[in-house]
Amino acid sequence: MLSKKEQRLRRARQTRIRIANQGVARLTVNRTNLHIYASVISGDGGNVLASASTAEADVRKELGGAGKGSTVAAAQVIGKRLAEKAKSAGIDKVAFDRAGFAYHGRVKALADAAREAGLQF
Repeated sequence: MLSKKEQRLRRARQTRIRIANQGVARLTVNRTNLHIYASVISGDGGNVLASASTAEADVRKELGGAGKGSTVAAAQVIGKRLAEKAKSAGIDKVAFDRAGFAYHGRVKALADAAREAGLQF
């Protein structure tokens, strides 16, 4: 029987194969109990083009200190911040890679905020 993490990684593998065939940059999300991390990775070489997370010092100040990085509001801040960084790097179209996490709660909030800030996926 597969562990919870192995199940998630199995789901993620299918998505990454599909995105690789598209050949576009992908917006990846990683969610932990304390933080949420997001980055835009190029479709050809796998280079990180833009990233944002609740572990960054200025984001933590904005959210109000420790323990506030695991909320939907924090995910919205990260989505908006990542979209701004990606647009300044010249990227406006990405494929959303939720890394096997359910499209719900923090992951959905991050995606919606990135869409509102101008990223297309």
